[in-house]
Amino acid sequence: MSDFVRVTYGQTGKTQAPNAMGMRPMQARVYEARAAQFILLKAPPAAGKSRALMFVALDKLENQGVGKVIICVPETSIGASFRSTDLTSSGFFADWEVQPRWNLCLNGAEEGATARKVRAVREFMASPDRVLVCTHATFRFAFDEIAEEEGTAAFDDCLIAIDEFHHVSAGDDNRLGEILRRILSRGRAHVMAMTGSYFRGDTVPVLRPEDEALFRSITYSYYEQLDGYRFLKSLGISYSFYRDTYISAIPDVLDPGLKTIVHIPHRGGAEAYDVKQAEVGAILHVLGEVIGKEEETGFDLVRQPDGNILKVADLVDDGPERDRVKAALTREILGPDGKRDDEADRAKVDIIIALGMAMEGFDWIWCDHALTIGYRSSLTQIVQIIGRATRDAPGKRHAQFTNLVAEPGVETGVVTDAVNDMLKAVSGALLMEQVLQPNFRFYRREEGDTRPPVEMDGEGRVHIGIGGLMPPPTDRARQIVENDMHELVATACQRMDRATVADDVAPEVATQMVLTNIIERTYEDLTPDETEAIRQDLAARMNIAAIARRAAQEEAAQGEEDPAPPEEPGERDASNAMNLIRMVRRFINVRELDIDLIDSINPFREGFDVASKALDTPLLQQIQSAMVAQRIQMTEAEALVLWPRIKWFTAQEGRPPNPHAQDDLERRLAEAHAYIRTKKAERMRAAQTGA
Repeated sequence: MSDFVRVTYGQTGKTQAPNAMGMRPMQARVYEARAAQFILLKAPPAAGKSRALMFVALDKLENQGVGKVIICVPETSIGASFRSTDLTSSGFFADWEVQPRWNLCLNGAEEGATARKVRAVREFMASPDRVLVCTHATFRFAFDEIAEEEGTAAFDDCLIAIDEFHHVSAGDDNRLGEILRRILSRGRAHVMAMTGSYFRGDTVPVLRPEDEALFRSITYSYYEQLDGYRFLKSLGISYSFYRDTYISAIPDVLDPGLKTIVHIPHRGGAEAYDVKQAEVGAILHVLGEVIGKEEETGFDLVRQPDGNILKVADLVDDGPERDRVKAALTREILGPDGKRDDEADRAKVDIIIALGMAMEGFDWIWCDHALTIGYRSSLTQIVQIIGRATRDAPGKRHAQFTNLVAEPGVETGVVTDAVNDMLKAVSGALLMEQVLQPNFRFYRREEGDTRPPVEMDGEGRVHIGIGGLMPPPTDRARQIVENDMHELVATACQRMDRATVADDVAPEVATQMVLTNIIERTYEDLTPDETEAIRQDLAARMNIAAIARRAAQEEAAQGEEDPAPPEEPGERDASNAMNLIRMVRRFINVRELDIDLIDSINPFREGFDVASKALDTPLLQQIQSAMVAQRIQMTEAEALVLWPRIKWFTAQEGRPPNPHAQDDLERRLAEAHAYIRTKKAERMRAAQTGA
């Protein structure tokens, strides 16, 4: 089983190092923005978003005239992250205190009728207490009822904090999004929105551009988070294939020695083959002999052939036992000193089996391996699942995400679904490769420029000079380049299809036509120059890793190394980012990095080629054959993009491209050439007839 993506990190320890007020670097960055009325925090799982909110909320309560804080989470299990917390012992001016009756996720008030939930929120609003924790759903119901009687003004001078903000949508049918727009429009409440994946599984944006412009945006990248860990060194992302039922492959992909979360397939999905309880039973049977349940926790006890006893938490069964299991999972085992007993807490449970749970906000720091069965069409969900395994913990050096999916048999002839499913897998891997990269900043490099062509600043941003790069012409374009590129990359990854990765697709179709289309659909009011500047930055961001890989492969093929520039301080502690920077620097030492080179690489195809190395030859051949069979029609936009390449081909070869050539791309150029000639003839006829 090969990794589609494997990333290594520097273990600098910076992520966990608190300042004099007890804040980690990300939290300190957020606290600097505490005076903003609307704050949008984009940070990965385990970055400490909940505590960042506590710091900001306490300042707003004490110094900014805010009277109440309402924290909204998508499900009750996340409510524990916001319970009372000692902050003064670490240097902050106040502790975070939530009266037990007002953490509705923990006191049982979230269970039962809607009327009771709304009544609890009403009672809080009338009380002198200052902090409430509830679910998104409870807040929606309470807002509707309270606003109907008192108007949106009832929430003036409140801080509304929305966790897992990607649940909000700019669509008219998203109730939470509509409520947020009403609050923003009135402009009297404060809002703090937090998410680890600021993009959705559909094509609807989280916020409308005019609403997002109101927010002070703070981004803390996956790279900053993981590179600053003390223990976790590497992350692998792989896909494995099975025949018949997925249970047959479980022994190959589920290592009982790794702390693992197993996400079984969605009901109704192609991979689900039985009722959910039977599938859980089959997984347990593969692990060993079920000998009973642990009385205190409800965990299943499974004896392996070597006599070792595994503890397995079943979150699939939604019967009365699940509450006991959930409570046991969230309960941390403490030592005599009141601090977490690492050894005992890690031994508490070995494997968790889940269905639609244990994803966003689920905190099990000991998880080494996230095993997901069945394709996930939502890239948001993939990022959330991977985040379960990327928390730093003593003794954990490697985290792994494995997607176990059905292998399309050659004999079945069912190839369309195979292609689509494969592209879903590759798009997920491509997205994670992009998400896990450092935070790049590109600038236009002029002749005689004395700045280093590649350098990293004190905040972990990598600055790279590119010849011919078009700088953002306006403040709006500059803000998009600085703040929105992760979202545009995610949108681009979701556009991966046969039209972007097949052998007959010219790179310019992907880097120019597809990326331009994405930007124009996301921001409808941009000028052509703004769009082109953003497109070039997006293409550079998606292709920089491919450029580095190609340079390294060419170097290896030649059996020699060009002298690299001297290492900068700290570079010898090689992380994936530093390796990438070194490869790019070495490349630039030999030749210029320019926008023409960037546009000559298809990032989607590069991702597909990397992923293809994990497939066996017959499966890869089948998928490639199916992609050829699913030929798309020529469009005028693609023909125009290909026209410069057609002219270059004709000049180089002394003939136009041949529609019967063996090379897929040459045949595609011939189709575009024929399309252009046909359209030109149609226009000439129309002009002659006066039509």
